[in-house]
Amino acid sequence: MKDRLNKLKELLNKYRYLYYVLDKPEISDTAYDSLLKELEEIEKEHPELITSDSPTQRVGGEPLKEFNKVKHTTPQWSFDDVFDFDELSKWEEKVNNFIKKAGLENEKLEYCCELKIDGLKIILTYKDGILIQGATRGDGVVGEDVTLNIKTIQSIPLILNEKININAVGEVWLARENLKLINKEREKLGEPVYANTRNLAAGSLRQLDPKITASRRLDSFIYDIDETSYKNINTQFEEINLLSNLGFKTNKYTEVFSTLAGVFEFYNKWTKKKHDLEYELDGIVIKINSIKIQKALGYTAKSPRWAVAYKFPAEQVTTVVEDIVLQIGRTGVLTPVAHLRPVRVAGSLVSRATLHNEDEIKRLDVRIGDTVILEKAGDVIPDIVSVVTDLRPKNSKAYIFPKHVPACGGDGSIERIPGESAWRCVSKDSFDQNRRKFHYFASKKCFDMDGLGPKILDVLIEQGLIVSFDDIFTLKREDLLELPRFAEKSVDNLLASVEKSRNVTLARFLSSLSIPQVGEETAFDLAKHFNSIEKIQEAKYEEIESIYGVGPIVAKSLFEWFKDGENRKLVKNLLKQVKIKMEAVGQKLSGKSFVFTGSINIDRIKAQEIVRSLGGEVSSSISKNTSYLVAGENAGSKLDKAKELGVVILTEAEFLEMMA
Repeated sequence: MKDRLNKLKELLNKYRYLYYVLDKPEISDTAYDSLLKELEEIEKEHPELITSDSPTQRVGGEPLKEFNKVKHTTPQWSFDDVFDFDELSKWEEKVNNFIKKAGLENEKLEYCCELKIDGLKIILTYKDGILIQGATRGDGVVGEDVTLNIKTIQSIPLILNEKININAVGEVWLARENLKLINKEREKLGEPVYANTRNLAAGSLRQLDPKITASRRLDSFIYDIDETSYKNINTQFEEINLLSNLGFKTNKYTEVFSTLAGVFEFYNKWTKKKHDLEYELDGIVIKINSIKIQKALGYTAKSPRWAVAYKFPAEQVTTVVEDIVLQIGRTGVLTPVAHLRPVRVAGSLVSRATLHNEDEIKRLDVRIGDTVILEKAGDVIPDIVSVVTDLRPKNSKAYIFPKHVPACGGDGSIERIPGESAWRCVSKDSFDQNRRKFHYFASKKCFDMDGLGPKILDVLIEQGLIVSFDDIFTLKREDLLELPRFAEKSVDNLLASVEKSRNVTLARFLSSLSIPQVGEETAFDLAKHFNSIEKIQEAKYEEIESIYGVGPIVAKSLFEWFKDGENRKLVKNLLKQVKIKMEAVGQKLSGKSFVFTGSINIDRIKAQEIVRSLGGEVSSSISKNTSYLVAGENAGSKLDKAKELGVVILTEAEFLEMMA
C-alpha cells in the first residue's frame, strides 16, 4: 500500500509539473482527478502515511484567524528604478566604478534581463527538498507566513527534484483572463470590481481561508535564490536554470546581453509586446550576470547595487486626499471614495478615485490629508497606487469604517458582508439607496428615460411625486409645471420620453428592479433562459441555480426577492404601466466577443444589447480572446492594442452591416 501511495504521489507530481509549469499536459483532467481520488482514499484509510508534500495537502484545514509573522533569514531588498536610457547609462557607469575598485575588470560583464512581473513577492523555504514555509515580503525584514495559501498554487512544487536546502524568491501573479472572469462574476452580483491583477493577487494570497485562494487560480514565476546548499552557481542565468531543473516555474523570456544596447532593445521589444502576455508587466529587471561581481557590489541601505528595474512608461501624478466618503450603492453596498485635490492625469481632470473596499484602504494605509500617487496606464481607470508617507501630516489617523452612516437610514447601522471585504447598510430602504435605485431605473441601461436624470429624479422624490417606480408613468403635466425651473417644453419632452420607454426588454426590466446580486449580465442570462417575467417569479431555487452563469448566491437572492410580498406588488404595479417586449435570442454571434471604443453614432448600450441578443459577449477590455473591436473616432489605445493582437477591427458601418 505504501509503495502504491508513493508511486501515486510521484506520478501526480510529474503530471502537475507538465501541466502547470511546462504547459504540456500528458493526461486529461478527469484522469488526473481519478488518480488524486485514489491517493485521497489510501490516505484516508492510512492517515499515518500522509506527508506535507502530498498532492492532497494543497488545500485543506480550517481557515486561519490571522497570519503569523516571519523574520526573513535574508533581507528582502527592493530594486532602484530607472525610467530612461540616460538613467540606465548612469547606473552602468556606477557599476563600472565599483568593478574597478574591486579589481574585477577582467571579470566578464553581462546583463541578465528578466521581465518584471506585476504581482506579489514571495519567499519559499525548502528543507531537504520539501516546502516548509512560504512568506510574503512584508517590510523586507518581517513578512507573513502564507504557507497554506502558497500550497494552493499548482505551479509551486511541494517537493523538489533534489533533496537540497534552498530559499527561493519569486512572484505570485494572476492572469488577466482570471481577473476578467472574477470581475464579470462580481458585476453580475452587483459588487465592486477589482482594479487590477496585482491587487487581486495580493488580496488572494492573504485570504485567511485557503479555499478562497485556491479558487483564484494564482500562478508563479521563481527567479532568484537567497540561500542554498548547492554551491556551483556562477551566474544569474545559471541560478534560473537551477531553479527550473529543481521543478520551479521560471520565465522563459529571460535573456543575457553583453551591452546596454542589447538591454535597450529587449526593453523596447517588451514595451510593445507586454499586452501579448497573459500576465501584467510593469518593466524589466536588469541584473549583473556574474555572481562574483554581484557579491563585490553588494547593497545600499535598501537596494542591490548590481540590479535595477527599468520601468515601462506610465503617467503618474501626485495629489492630496481631501476626504474619504462612503458612497451608498443601490443595493446598499458602501464604496469608499477618495475626494482628491483636482489634478490632470492622462488628459482628464480627476477629483475622485474609488478605494474599492476596507481591505484596499488598509493595504494602502491611505488617510485624509495624505499625498498620494495617482496613476493611469493605458486604458486603466486612474488608481491610487501608493501613499507618500514622508509628506503625511502630523497627527494623521488611520481611516476606520464608522459604525453608523446616517445616510443609510434607520439608525444608520452598517455591517461587513460575511466572507467579503465590502460593507453595507443594515437598513434596506434609506433615502440615498432609493434615490440611486430610481437613478438606475431611468438610466440608459434600464428604461432609458432621456431627460429624466438624477437631479430631476431627486426633485420628484423630495416633492413626493414619485414613491414607487410605477409612479413615474403616472406623472401629470400640471404637477410638473408647478415645480421650480420646470418649463412647458422641458415637461413635454420629459413626459414624451417616459411614454416612449413603456416598451422594454425583459433583461432591462429585470435589471431595473435593483435586485441584489442581479446585474446587467445576469439579467440577460435569466431573460434568455425564462423568456417571461411570470416564469421568473414562480421559478424554484434549484432551477435558477442550474442556469449557466448563475450561482447559488445569485439564485438565493433572486428567489427570496420574488418571495417578498412588497416586491411582487412592485412588479405587479409596474406591469400595469409597461409592456415587456420579447426579443428572439439568436446564436449568430455565439462564441464571439465584442469591444466598443471611441465615439460612435449608434447608442452603445443598444449596440451591446444587439450583440447579446445574437448570442455574443461584450467586454470592456481587449485581449487575445476578443473577436471584434468596433472602433469609432478617437479610439485611442484600445485600437493600438487590437492591432497588436490581430483582433478584427470594424467601423460602425461594418458593425451595422454585420448585425443586419
